[in-house]
Amino acid sequence: MENYQWLNWALLLGSFGILIFIGYLSSRVVKDSDETGFLVAGRSLGPFVGAGTIVATGFSGWGFMGSPGVAYEFGSIEVLGNFFFAPAMVIAVLYFAGFLRRRADELGSCTIPEYVAQLHGGGALLERWVKGVAAAITIVLLLVFLTSQIKAVGLLGASWLGISLSESALLMISVIILYTMLGGLAAVAWTDTLMVAGMGIGALVMMVQVFTDVSPMEMVERLNAIDPQLLNPTTSAPYGESRGSVFLVLPYAFLFTAVLPYMAVRFLAFKPTVKMHQVAIWVAPMGCLLSLVPIVGMYVRVAHPELAEPDQAMPVYLANFLHPALAGVITLFILFAMKSTANSLLHTVSSAASHDLRTALFPHSRASGARILWINRIWVAILGFVGFLMMLYAPPFMLSWLGILGSGTLLAVMIGPVFISAFWQGNGYGALAAMFTGLVTSGGFLLFTKVGWVEGPLYGCLASGLTYVLVSKLTSGAPSSSVVRAG
Repeated sequence: MENYQWLNWALLLGSFGILIFIGYLSSRVVKDSDETGFLVAGRSLGPFVGAGTIVATGFSGWGFMGSPGVAYEFGSIEVLGNFFFAPAMVIAVLYFAGFLRRRADELGSCTIPEYVAQLHGGGALLERWVKGVAAAITIVLLLVFLTSQIKAVGLLGASWLGISLSESALLMISVIILYTMLGGLAAVAWTDTLMVAGMGIGALVMMVQVFTDVSPMEMVERLNAIDPQLLNPTTSAPYGESRGSVFLVLPYAFLFTAVLPYMAVRFLAFKPTVKMHQVAIWVAPMGCLLSLVPIVGMYVRVAHPELAEPDQAMPVYLANFLHPALAGVITLFILFAMKSTANSLLHTVSSAASHDLRTALFPHSRASGARILWINRIWVAILGFVGFLMMLYAPPFMLSWLGILGSGTLLAVMIGPVFISAFWQGNGYGALAAMFTGLVTSGGFLLFTKVGWVEGPLYGCLASGLTYVLVSKLTSGAPSSSVVRAG
């Protein structure tokens, strides 16, 4: 493998050059006089680029590093759970994306916290509180998720390049910071589209290799010999204790796509003329192909059942089952997967800080468009390096679990103000109460109990949704509630 290290470095540096060049080209979308260029790509995304950035962000480092590790540990339950993300994304695009795009465009919203504040109204002070709280929670929870993504990309890069974890992570996050600073969401979306093409090729190559080496029936027999629970589990662990808990991944993945700020902001960035069925036509095959990747974890379990850390399943596969040159190319594609979510998270947390918190704290600021753009870009750099430092000093954790702690809890925080409000609109007080309830409930379940990874956030969604409706009704005199319909 050492003889091919020069190839790995050449592939990496070449990809860096391409990503930075795309960031430079996309910077033309960013106008000094209009923040929408940086925040929502000037509402310029077409169906293919939009689908590419949705799928790349949704599957990401979790899909290529975390998910094979879960499949190694828990077996076929992860393959089933992972598959639900593709149909869930299609449903979200078909039945929610168009509504959110139109409503946000009417309000002039450029971020999800801003959308929540403007939608619920209640006067300038309450709007500022709603926007500020939503932004602050978004920053904290997505920094947790970003930490897991930086560690994932650092681990894989370190073994691929023969350098330390800290050196690898710093190298990767620095490049992500650079092209995200240049082009904002346009750079994120365009680079994601390139990345998802590589991710699809990588998934296809891995499936061909796996099933050329071991037939499906032989894999079943060998997994049964190791542990029958890997193929016929009596629970849905790690998703829940009952066998049916894994099916909760479908509603979870739907809400994941529709509600989470770093996913839903893509709906705000579509061109007004884009038809969502055109987007769904691209999302479906991309998502189905990437859903197959956890099979690699089961394949490695057959060949190396003694791994001390399940998250090493993918690195072990790349090191032992592919030709070094091919492994280098596939590793680059997997790094693409990780970067696609890392850049999305970074753009969202920096937007929450530079736009949402800034306008909530200083609503009468008269900063020029050029200065605001530089504020946006500076926050990208600041929060990117904060995420890197958090990764360095974080205690040991399983990549998938930490990702769900951040994203799942944020899902519970936002479900009422973003999703339930599409059918029954509450008020700002209900939105605030729902956000705090979701934060405490989902975070508490995931940190202090042994409930399943999907169950904790869904319990948080239930508590948050009920709180949203109840508090909005109890405070309906200021301001009143109204009914709206998604469509």
